[in-house]
Amino acid sequence: MIYKISILVVLAIVYTSAEYVSYDNYKVYKLQPKTEEQVELLRKLQHTKGYSFWTLFDYVKVDREVRIMLESKNEREFENYMKSVGLDATKTVEDVQSLIDAQLKRPQNVGRNILEYDWTYYPNLEEVEEWMNKTAERHPNVVTLLDIGRSIEGRPIRGIKIDYKKRDKPVMGVLEGTLHAREWITTVTLTWLANEFLNSKDENVRFLAENIVWHIFPVTNPDGFVYTFTDDRMWRKNRNPSNFTSCVASNVRDDLSNGVDLNRNFGFLWMTVGASQNPCAQTFAGQTAFSEPESRALANYVLDLKNQGELLYYMAFHSYSQMILVPYSHTAGANVLEVPNYADLFEIAIKGAEKLTAVHNIPYQVGTSADILYEVSGSGFDWVKGEAKVPIVHLFELRDLGQYGFLLPPEQIIPNNEEVMAAILEMDRVTRKIGYYSPVSDSGYTLKINALLLIAAVMFGFV
Repeated sequence: MIYKISILVVLAIVYTSAEYVSYDNYKVYKLQPKTEEQVELLRKLQHTKGYSFWTLFDYVKVDREVRIMLESKNEREFENYMKSVGLDATKTVEDVQSLIDAQLKRPQNVGRNILEYDWTYYPNLEEVEEWMNKTAERHPNVVTLLDIGRSIEGRPIRGIKIDYKKRDKPVMGVLEGTLHAREWITTVTLTWLANEFLNSKDENVRFLAENIVWHIFPVTNPDGFVYTFTDDRMWRKNRNPSNFTSCVASNVRDDLSNGVDLNRNFGFLWMTVGASQNPCAQTFAGQTAFSEPESRALANYVLDLKNQGELLYYMAFHSYSQMILVPYSHTAGANVLEVPNYADLFEIAIKGAEKLTAVHNIPYQVGTSADILYEVSGSGFDWVKGEAKVPIVHLFELRDLGQYGFLLPPEQIIPNNEEVMAAILEMDRVTRKIGYYSPVSDSGYTLKINALLLIAAVMFGFV
């Protein structure tokens, strides 16, 4: 279904759009609270004008590193205050805008042909879409362009399907990126993976590319992604203006209320934990579950795929933290077993993380978000597991650990992508080893669940 925006919405967008936000001379500090008292002090600081936490509110806990961005005029006051309460604050970024400028920079030798893109810089939405168009033209028998719906501002949510063998009931996988607008590394990770599936000579990559039908969406939040280029590089949410309000009480710009956190808007335990009903919050979940056209488009597409074949994989990509997360994001400890195949998902992720680390010695943690990051409800990948019942579901939190955060330098794009590919290859190998699927011929697959049903049928004399 295509969503049209009304004249009123267009006018709201025009009149509530903010001017370009500069982060010139903004600083970033890291610190680690050691007591609950220090945690509370930091949480109060989060609601103080002039301070912005790269670390989401729920992540501020004892013995967890926190990253705080602040205006240069607040620097001395901040340092003195941290000393007075016994917190050791270390400056990690001298000028945030300089990191943004480095991400926006284009190499001098960039050609006009988008297919010459070499993953040494971050492309904007127009370039990503042109790359997908040209890639489909170059591989007409393998690549199909996808358009699954419209954003709140009417932009298409686009992707590509890579299908080598044209089976009637294929085994499929979905790769989802840039649900959070500022996480640019996810965009170029997914275009890299698609390019490797089409052009790599590595036999393991070829096997993965040719025996799974991949549905790849580099940008699932196109409005927010565009906004990070035109207005505010640190923008996270979509650009829905219907909840616009004054954000004076939250000590942030009113413009922050022009959006919904899409990764809190899915209809799985919506607004239970780790989400907010304050439109000025970064984790604002919307007025209702699936209030946003972007989340509805993804969910509807996943359900449609389940009717077309065996949807085996769903992998979501975010940044930053260097983690592979397992559903569900609200569970910790023994409660992780709410997911029936949690042990399999954990083993698959652990093996993938080991291979990932072996490439460039970058460590990744594995677990549920509640165990190793923070509690979340209403997330996309949790909905895919909990409601759509897709067997193998994971979420990657890509580089880094906070040194650059969302502003990962372009020279780290390719190393990041190389290690992610290594992880996915190993995760697929382990998935097959456990028995979820086996390539049986050019005409079909067997999935673990189907094999078990067949064995049961034989045992009980039904066949």
